[in-house]
Amino acid sequence: MTGAPTSSRERFYKEVSIAAGSGTGFRILLDGRPIRTPAKRVLVLPRRDLAETVAQEWRRQGSKIDPLTMPLTRLVNSALDGVEDRTEDVRASILAYGGSDLICYLAEGPSDLIERQARRWGEVHAWIKQAFAIELELAVGVMPVRQDETMLARLDEAVGNRAPLELAALHVVTSITGSLLLALAVLHERVSPEEAWALAHLDEDFQIEQWGPDEEASRHRALRWLEMQAAAVVLTSSRPSR
Repeated sequence: MTGAPTSSRERFYKEVSIAAGSGTGFRILLDGRPIRTPAKRVLVLPRRDLAETVAQEWRRQGSKIDPLTMPLTRLVNSALDGVEDRTEDVRASILAYGGSDLICYLAEGPSDLIERQARRWGEVHAWIKQAFAIELELAVGVMPVRQDETMLARLDEAVGNRAPLELAALHVVTSITGSLLLALAVLHERVSPEEAWALAHLDEDFQIEQWGPDEEASRHRALRWLEMQAAAVVLTSSRPSR
């Protein structure tokens, strides 16, 4: 059966289609054969809209298949091969960010950056408090601050029970932004993926304003944004099966 590539290779198919199973989600077919993950599991999506997005990634490939341009396919591979059998470990990894969340640590200076962080991150903190009764301790600088166990338990409740694909997407957004609070804000559509990305990069963007962009850092950032977008598609797409 067809395997989803992990490195660049020649395109080996002509037609990409979607097949709906009875209670088993939606499969992507390449010339009538289902795509399989690197661990040889059939790649299945829970909803047609997500299946169509994955199918479009495969349709857009040219004479060579470039996995870097297929972030949603890679995310689904990760969910099926790396999350489905170890959801508690992945969940624990996500919740660990609650103890050192990016937006709980204000810069020590300059004052313009501190004001920008306090104002824009403060809006997320206000929403988290209103929505989940969670109020995390804030710090200035990099010295760690200990968070109240009750607040961390409420973060656990806010994450809720998630299917492997959604859990994988939540992990991607959390790890890329360095913030579980921002990931929850995206999940609950309090901020857009673009807004969460900007909030996570306030310090970096401030430095770019002062000194200009670094070419290599910009390329790396662009790849991370593709991953963030793919994860956000999973988190923000409509829930019901179609």
